[in-house]
Amino acid sequence: MKRALFALVAAAACAPVLADQALATAKNCMACHAVDKKLVGPAYKDVAAKYAGQKDAADKLAVKIQKGSTGVWGPVPMPANAQVNEAEAKKLAAWVLGQK
Repeated sequence: MKRALFALVAAAACAPVLADQALATAKNCMACHAVDKKLVGPAYKDVAAKYAGQKDAADKLAVKIQKGSTGVWGPVPMPANAQVNEAEAKKLAAWVLGQK
């Protein structure tokens, strides 16, 4: 019984993390980014570290997710993501900022 309860609690704690990674995968974010290593774009943990402590970081990142950006992480631009709506961009930004 204790083992089943622990498994249920652990699954519930991980569900939001996996759900947001699933959204990132569904929106093709993971084609250029990874959580812990640089691909075409920076690792999400590096993005989280760069914006740590900035109160408006989630809003800034949400805009960058939707509209793209240039020159922030080097010469490779991040293209706009028209398939990501505002609510999804905010959810993705919050998830990215939570990476350690």
